[in-house]
Amino acid sequence: MTHIITSLCLRDGGCVDVCPVECIVPGKPQDKWPWFYIDPEVCIDCGACIPECPFEAIFTEDETPDAFEATGGEFQAMPVGTDGFDTPWEGNNHHGNTVKIESTKELEAGVILDFTEDIQPNYAFFEEGGPGYWDGWEDAANE
Repeated sequence: MTHIITSLCLRDGGCVDVCPVECIVPGKPQDKWPWFYIDPEVCIDCGACIPECPFEAIFTEDETPDAFEATGGEFQAMPVGTDGFDTPWEGNNHHGNTVKIESTKELEAGVILDFTEDIQPNYAFFEEGGPGYWDGWEDAANE
């Protein structure tokens, strides 16, 4: 089992800072991999990342909700070109650096989302061409 970062991730990076085994990396290129991703081969399931996420985007794999109810005002990020995700989002991460995500949508209260669909992209990032660990990931975490 591992932890899963869902599409509620807006790249704050607090999770990266507290991970004792450095298994959380930002997706690159960001337009294809907009979230942070957890390497399932390295994650020790300590849970330190969960309370650090201001977007409440991280779950243990077996507790990833299949019926998450939005309270309204949350943003969901997807790869550029995903239908319905055409709102750019800009904010600051916990280091105060500007974060821009090109392909988001704001959720309305009562919208129900199945975040179990976000499990596979986490694995795919490390298995199917995502860069996994690459030089410069620390710089990207501060983007």
